[in-house]
Amino acid sequence: MIETSLMLAKLFTFALSLVVAYLAYHGYRRSGSEPMLYVAAGFVFIGGGAICEGLIYTLFGTSILSAGLIQAVIVSTGMILMLISLTKSTSSA
Repeated sequence: MIETSLMLAKLFTFALSLVVAYLAYHGYRRSGSEPMLYVAAGFVFIGGGAICEGLIYTLFGTSILSAGLIQAVIVSTGMILMLISLTKSTSSA
């Protein structure tokens, strides 16, 4: 039961991140604002990081430490993309 509820919560988080990424990409297409493209990519990575730890641990039989490390790298990549979008948007203003 706990695994099911945790899986549903992670899938909900992933779905939300994809909705935000879609909206950011749509904003990029509409306005041509390059920082919005970085926001979209950042949310894809953050959402992917939300579900990858459990998948890596379960599917590949890695240690929870290794799976957590991979998740941290993926989420950090998304955060770096978000940071790039913020620095690009403030430098162009």
